[in-house]
Amino acid sequence: MRRIFNVLILIPLAIVLIALMVANRTSVPLSIDVFNPGNPALTYQAPLFVWLVGAAAIGVIAGGFGAWLAQGKHRQQERTYKREAQQLRHEVEKTKRSADDKATGTSLVLQR
Repeated sequence: MRRIFNVLILIPLAIVLIALMVANRTSVPLSIDVFNPGNPALTYQAPLFVWLVGAAAIGVIAGGFGAWLAQGKHRQQERTYKREAQQLRHEVEKTKRSADDKATGTSLVLQR
């Protein structure tokens, strides 16, 4: 399954991305100042593919952070379940120990 995914999705995607990077090598400005776009202090020059790859990376990071935040309640619930399971394990071990202690001093009496 992994091999099919690599062949059908990742390899064509890599070819397209490499072609975009080669085709978009010209330097383009990115102005951070929206009110005065001509401000050279807040204008950065880089090839277009750098801006495209950077935007994609920021999108992946923001999506991952959003998914992590959305799963917070599930992580909290799992911690609660683990804590409860640990307490129950300790109770079972304590009960076994007390049952073993009580059984140690008694003998089996057969009745007819």
